[in-house]
Amino acid sequence: MEDQIILLDKPAGISSFGVVARVRGNLRQQFGKKVKVGHTGTLDPFATGLMIIVTGKECKNAQNYSKLDKTYEATIRLGNNSSTGDPEGEISHISDHQPNQEEVLEALQTFVGKIMQKPPIYSAIKVDGRRAYHLAREGKTPDIPAREVEIYSIELIDYSYPELKFIVHVSSGTYIRTLAEDIGKNLKTGAFCQELRRTAVSKWSVEDAYDLEHFAKKA
Repeated sequence: MEDQIILLDKPAGISSFGVVARVRGNLRQQFGKKVKVGHTGTLDPFATGLMIIVTGKECKNAQNYSKLDKTYEATIRLGNNSSTGDPEGEISHISDHQPNQEEVLEALQTFVGKIMQKPPIYSAIKVDGRRAYHLAREGKTPDIPAREVEIYSIELIDYSYPELKFIVHVSSGTYIRTLAEDIGKNLKTGAFCQELRRTAVSKWSVEDAYDLEHFAKKA
């Protein structure tokens, strides 16, 4: 069917737009004609996990999917900041302080609930009609206002300094890179998001998703 949603497990090293292009090419071969394809929320190139792809007439519902809650597994690295909030940016040393587990647990819980969060300048948010990351790459600092998001829960999975791993369930519009930086500020160590995997979007799980490489070879 041309009008559908497709669950894909995005690998690291490819952009969300790259995923859409791969799917579009696959469906063009499958149906013998061009099929409209869109995504319902970007994942950074370094991140992996669930993407909901919409095709054909289902593209008109893309915004509905993008507003759904999401769950992530994140590994953040303490002691350093990154210009982009992830491993691909310029890394700078901040502190050698090693918080204990009690301090980490306390810091994580301070972010549970409704919070104000300022999206990163390296994001797909539009500022004066242009993507913020385009402006940032030109050396500009786009003014992106803080907005309210909700962190429903954070569960610590493992902590072995400098790496801290947790599962977080969040509202749409929450940036885990910013959350990582804010946790680093709270702990007075600095931090950036080293690994990120989206495991669920509302009722949809990455366990039910196609591997991108397998899907691309289906046609």
